[in-house]
Amino acid sequence: MVKILIVDDEKEIREICKTYFEFEGYDVIIAEDGVSALSMLDDTVDLMVLDIMMPKMDGYEFVHQAKMKGFTIPYIYLTAKINENDTIYGLTLGAEDYIKKPFSPRELVLRTQKIIDRTVKTEKIEHFDVLQFGCLELNDGHKAAYINGEDLQLRQKEFELLLYLAKHENAAITKGKLLEEVWGYDYYEDMNTLNVHIHRIREKLEQYQYTDYYIQTVWGLGYKFERGDKV
Repeated sequence: MVKILIVDDEKEIREICKTYFEFEGYDVIIAEDGVSALSMLDDTVDLMVLDIMMPKMDGYEFVHQAKMKGFTIPYIYLTAKINENDTIYGLTLGAEDYIKKPFSPRELVLRTQKIIDRTVKTEKIEHFDVLQFGCLELNDGHKAAYINGEDLQLRQKEFELLLYLAKHENAAITKGKLLEEVWGYDYYEDMNTLNVHIHRIREKLEQYQYTDYYIQTVWGLGYKFERGDKV
């Protein structure tokens, strides 16, 4: 059974989330602050739903401490911090999603399910495709990208986004379509999510001086993946 850790200093939020997730069949544990949550972390936790503004230890510091202990558990921020810069910062730190309060519990469950489908392996992968774009290899089975054999360390959403663009080489894909295909639902209220992930992918490709293909911005529309000699 998939286990979810909910960390929030508001009892009502904890209980609402717990009720909705348990109704969907998830195993749920709850904590009221980051310090308590750290003591509950172990390898059986599959995903975390985290508030940011909490006493003793905020959500940012909790993630930092969890990583220091060797945990790489996917997480969602559920917070009243609604400033655009807060959203970008949270996603840049590595959050899988950023949901603003007040929120819909059903939407939270839906978004969480999509993340779990991508990140929690419930069975062994027996068949996978490998796509090659110059020295860039996209391994759909491993959910990883390599340049000259070196792992780019893409996060799940980054890989899915790059893979979708690459599979539709030379096609201009709208932002709405990319959000629908990669995130699995309408996400139009926060287009910054897509832009942040595109920026991350570009940075990682540039670190390896990869020029065989580029992710091009199609102004007023979206993005496309095309050969470097066409740029």
